[in-house]
Amino acid sequence: MSTDSRACKRPLRRVHSPRNDRAAVRACVIQLNSQDNVGANLERVRTRVEQAASLGAALITLPENFAFVGTEDEKRQVAESIAKPGPIVQALLELAKCHRVHIVAGGFPEQSGDAQRPYNCSLLVGPEGIVAAYRKIHLFDVSLPDGTVLQESKATRAGSEPVVASVDGVCVGMTVCYDLRFPELFRKLLDGGARIVTVPAAFTLTTGKDHWHVLLRARAIENQVYILAPAQHGKHPLGRQTNGKSIVIDPWGDVIAQVSEGEGIAVTDLDFTYQDRVRASLPCLSHRRI
Repeated sequence: MSTDSRACKRPLRRVHSPRNDRAAVRACVIQLNSQDNVGANLERVRTRVEQAASLGAALITLPENFAFVGTEDEKRQVAESIAKPGPIVQALLELAKCHRVHIVAGGFPEQSGDAQRPYNCSLLVGPEGIVAAYRKIHLFDVSLPDGTVLQESKATRAGSEPVVASVDGVCVGMTVCYDLRFPELFRKLLDGGARIVTVPAAFTLTTGKDHWHVLLRARAIENQVYILAPAQHGKHPLGRQTNGKSIVIDPWGDVIAQVSEGEGIAVTDLDFTYQDRVRASLPCLSHRRI
């Protein structure tokens, strides 16, 4: 299997931006503490995207639930159609166009045809509009040791298709939060040509403190990809508490940028020449037998 992923390959559904192969891209992860007020959350998003763009970031990532964290009934009410953008999608489109950047907008409620169960959608937008949409495949249904019970499938419809999209000639694989625990999805994205995989999340404090960075580094190492993992941090409505620790990891598994406590951003350069050297010096991807 070739490790040359400069062109997104055929197996997956893909949507392309204009072709322009690049040796590097400046990327950003944004860490938020989103609440149940969409308007206020979007203002915080605007502030952070403007900050990232001012530092030269061309690929900016937002965490899961960037626009809303609250009750399931309220979530259903704020769900939007991509075909007919509401306040959430419109704000993303305006930011991408204004700052001439690409934004991976974590997860937000997208109308699915089932009024009770919107998708958890990660939307990739650029200066020219919507590039790709990924609907979260793996839904988080768990009872945690601290007594927290989460049943995402009760109010969320699962997606079914892995997505790799081209951003200026660089293939970006898209996931959301709990997808991180399923390495087979990351292999699918790798087979689709991914050089970068985005993992927007709202990892719980209980699981995040033990598993978040370990799993992210594992996915980066085994697939020799850059990982961009923007996360929610702190206390949210309904007693939810998230881990934060937004991070960028390189194809060797080294942490090259991280956000500290609270809201903030981390900006760093992703060097694809270095990625090629990693893949050439340790050609495990070409040694696959299964």
